[in-house]
Amino acid sequence: MHSEIAHFLRYLGVEKNSSPLTIKSYREDLIDLADYLEEHLGKGVKPNQVTPRDLRGYAAALHEAGYARTSIARKLASLRSFYRFAQRQNLADSNPAKPLRNPRGQRKLPHFLNHDEVGRLLAAPNVHEPLGLRDHAILETMYSGGLRVSEVVGLNDGDLDFDEGIARIRGKGRKERLSPMGKYAIEALHHYMRQREIDSSEATGRAAPVFVNRFGKRLTTRSVGRLLEKYIQLTGLDTRTSPHTLRHSFATHLLDRGADIRSVQELLGHKSLVTTQIYTHISTANLREVYLRAHPRANG
Repeated sequence: MHSEIAHFLRYLGVEKNSSPLTIKSYREDLIDLADYLEEHLGKGVKPNQVTPRDLRGYAAALHEAGYARTSIARKLASLRSFYRFAQRQNLADSNPAKPLRNPRGQRKLPHFLNHDEVGRLLAAPNVHEPLGLRDHAILETMYSGGLRVSEVVGLNDGDLDFDEGIARIRGKGRKERLSPMGKYAIEALHHYMRQREIDSSEATGRAAPVFVNRFGKRLTTRSVGRLLEKYIQLTGLDTRTSPHTLRHSFATHLLDRGADIRSVQELLGHKSLVTTQIYTHISTANLREVYLRAHPRANG
């Protein structure tokens, strides 16, 4: 199985242009599968020797090992993709993964901040200090466009168009989209970039990183996580707040103010509308809360 898996991973990288993170996830999932099959069917097992019953046994083993439903669903999706590839390459006569069903589970509603809480967070950095200016610009940019933390740290100077108020974002799977920048984000970026110092070993010109650390090197996602933790403590916000919380808050606030879901889908860079629809539950809950508070006959 291992050589066939390596063939599949090369296909993802070369022909599908999948991101390194996507390939890493597939590799981990499929190596887990290969190890399980070799343990139960013997060394050197080939894709065309595997039956639906074997894969159901693998899914059951994941359940018994305590994997979350979402993790099991991802692993099953990985092996379905692998077997579709194996069939096309004549490495398997049939797709034993086809009969498998994902475990059912209720999706958790994402944690988000209300408008006042977002305001407190954005006001937390000390803009009279260089790092405070940077942190303020990061938070404003993330909330302004609903960006993932990886998308923010990946921004280059050439991605920003201040005249049009848009940024070019490289999202999951290396897919690009245009994201609006509000006036507060643009203002914060201008103030920060005027005093920013970039290390000479970094790229220059349009390829220069927008956000850098105290040594002038491109900022990492972990660094953004750490600076957010600092401001969460400073403001006393819910400890569940993470960099992704600003993205959730962005989507929720847009829907609450009347944005249509397909526009929000485009702004978030979601491939599927199903991914975006989870925010409609939050928006509906907010509408019910407003109704119960405001309607004279809502509570008897």
